[in-house]
Amino acid sequence: MRRRVLLATISAVAVAVVLLGVPLGLTGARLVLDNEQQRISDRLETLARNVEAAQERGDVVSDGVLTRGVDGRTGDVPAHVLVQLPDGTQLEAGEPVEGPSVEVARSTELRASVVMTVSAWPVWLRAAQMVLLTVAAGIVAIAAGVAMAVWQANRLSAPLVYLAASAEQLGSGQVRPRLEPSGVEEIDLVAAELARTSDRLAGRLAAERQFAADASHQLRTPLTALTMRLEEIQAASKDPDVQEEARISLEQVERLVTVVDDLLAASRKSQGGTTEAVRLLDVMHQQAEEWTPVFERAGRALVVDVSPDHRVLATPGALAQVVATLLENSLKHGDGRTTVRSRPSGTTGAVAVEVSDEGPGVPDDIAPRIFERGMTSGSGTGLGLALARDLVAADGGRLELAQRRPPVFALFLQGVPRTLDPGVVLPPGTTISAHGRRPRRRKQG
Repeated sequence: MRRRVLLATISAVAVAVVLLGVPLGLTGARLVLDNEQQRISDRLETLARNVEAAQERGDVVSDGVLTRGVDGRTGDVPAHVLVQLPDGTQLEAGEPVEGPSVEVARSTELRASVVMTVSAWPVWLRAAQMVLLTVAAGIVAIAAGVAMAVWQANRLSAPLVYLAASAEQLGSGQVRPRLEPSGVEEIDLVAAELARTSDRLAGRLAAERQFAADASHQLRTPLTALTMRLEEIQAASKDPDVQEEARISLEQVERLVTVVDDLLAASRKSQGGTTEAVRLLDVMHQQAEEWTPVFERAGRALVVDVSPDHRVLATPGALAQVVATLLENSLKHGDGRTTVRSRPSGTTGAVAVEVSDEGPGVPDDIAPRIFERGMTSGSGTGLGLALARDLVAADGGRLELAQRRPPVFALFLQGVPRTLDPGVVLPPGTTISAHGRRPRRRKQG
């Protein structure tokens, strides 16, 4: 598309320049020629009047009159002047013209003939300058058109490239971050619909995982009880037939347990990415249990203020690692109380998690590049925040330095749409009953 936009824009500009520039150049050259012709005619008219005035006075035509006719006004082309009086006397001034020339002549009322000849080369040169000026203007216009075409092509193609990448990631099951508005209404409409589709698919995949996990758990419990019961029967019975039947039944139950485990593993590894509906408070409590003793040994407090209603689309392990990185960063470089707080972000259901402390903050020279790899204040590898930001971006969120002093790191995560919340699709505690045929008892012979 970028190439087509470039070719179309450049072709349109080139056609416009040709259609306007060629007539403009020809018209400008013609105006220059007509202007030079008019200037020569005006010089001849002035010289003829001076000659006629000298005749009327009975004076001799002076050299000064002829010289003014030769030189003309400032910017005029030098001319060759020939004056022939009625008595046959010829007066000549200026250098004879060789080659192409422009010649004009006029007779006075007293029958004196005045001829002025000018070389055509300077006249043609000025006309050629006008044509070259038009060509230069056309080249500048084409260059400006090319620059505009490149800018417009990039403006149109870049959002489409990002859309294609997002669609590819969506097709592979990865949740992509939302695209920034491009300013092109049609592209923004497609991006918005792609984002909504991503949310719907992610929510449905999360619901399916939740269903598979609950189903496997609820099936595994009775299967475990059945296994224990069969083992008791096998151990208690002394009848070889009963023991053999119990052994066969145990093998069937074990195969059934294996099938349930395989189905759960396949559900987790299926093409659908690793993101799932995560209860934010569970992850934060786990991190608080791990980090609270460390903060207490350092004489500091760790406060977690997270709503139990906040559910996000994320990879649980990756989210825990990101939070651990932020807490470790606060422990090393911050001071005072460290607070982890969650809040709604915007109207799309997103959730923001803020990690802040009462330390001196991030230095101004480091803040713009704090998420770059290798960027550190001197007491670390400079990889933690960079890796954390990559992990968040892989799940469709973003990690930012919201405030320098006191430091506040904001973690923005996509929320689970209410209609696709696994807690709504499959509420906790829901039982799954399998209505099958009851086994028939053997007939006692």
